Amino acid sequence: MHISFRPITHTDNVKIAEVIRTVFREFKIDRPGTVYTDPTTDDLFSLFQKSGSSYWIAEDAGAIVGGCGIYPTNGLPDGCVELVKFYVAAEYRGKGVGNLLMQKSFETAKQLGYTQMYLESFPELSKAVSMYVRSGFVQIDHSLGNSGHFACNLWMLKELR
Repeated sequence: MHISFRPITHTDNVKIAEVIRTVFREFKIDRPGTVYTDPTTDDLFSLFQKSGSSYWIAEDAGAIVGGCGIYPTNGLPDGCVELVKFYVAAEYRGKGVGNLLMQKSFETAKQLGYTQMYLESFPELSKAVSMYVRSGFVQIDHSLGNSGHFACNLWMLKELR
């Protein structure tokens, strides 16, 4: 296993959408109001051309095995960015790939001047949620911003230092 990280390119769209939707089916959260049905999932490259956003791809020998982004979701408080579309293929979980993707996203957010990071998730993704807690996210009791992902029912916030 030799993992490399790089910014998303247009040619990554199909493969990263496949990784994301496979994770949703695996955890049985493939339902409306999620990234699973979000049309932007099929063209992440274009989505992440927005100023203040960034998306990292994790590859193993040229195969896309995960990705993670930050996005200035409408309605978030000033200085806050959302951690978005963060998914890692099953066979690469528990090996540090997700943590490295998340750390790259934290670094990028700080470089772009953000002071807080928000995320939306599901209790079904308990291993991811425990990783978020270990990295400084705290659960909050309501959504922030307007992601359009109304099915998400777990919200977290982290101070970036």
